[in-house]
Amino acid sequence: MVGEFRPPDIASSHDGAGPKGPLRLLGAGFDGAIAVLNAIGTAGIFLLMILINADVIRRGLINAPIRGVEEIVSLTIVAIVFLQAGHTLATGRLTRSDAFFDALNRRQPRLAAGLGAVFDLTGAALFAILFWASYPLFTRAWRDDLFIGAQGDFTAPIWPVKLVVLIGCVALTLQFLVFAGRGLAILSGLRRPKRGTP
Repeated sequence: MVGEFRPPDIASSHDGAGPKGPLRLLGAGFDGAIAVLNAIGTAGIFLLMILINADVIRRGLINAPIRGVEEIVSLTIVAIVFLQAGHTLATGRLTRSDAFFDALNRRQPRLAAGLGAVFDLTGAALFAILFWASYPLFTRAWRDDLFIGAQGDFTAPIWPVKLVVLIGCVALTLQFLVFAGRGLAILSGLRRPKRGTP
């Protein structure tokens, strides 16, 4: 099965309501930011399709390829992945076999939430490490004005893609932490789970 395990719908152990006030606004703002990044990634896919088709048509009709298409594609694909990864995780579409979690959640939802929290904390740690490892690459690309391509033909700076990687790592780390917090709240009894498949 494809999908990302997320803790089941949760509610306050007292009144069934979710987080209120500033916390809810903060969560809505983060969700909105993730959605904006995803929309930018989607627009990037659309523009990339136009560019690739235009290059193919020019090659076929007048034997005049568009300069820099290969370089643009290689940079853009990386950027699109990191722009959309946070939304992919947030909507439960990250590829993973979750049959075990589904079965466990139906029988022991608190235990399932605890195991999910372990997974989410591990994911947050991994992307925090990736951010830490990628930051020097961004600063070097910015400082030294590194580029891809060949001078006199086509060049493009690589720092924007390095920056997008950092932004994507932050978004994924925060989203994993949000899920981990929900799972730990269920495990500790601060929130009650709703039995069933998440």
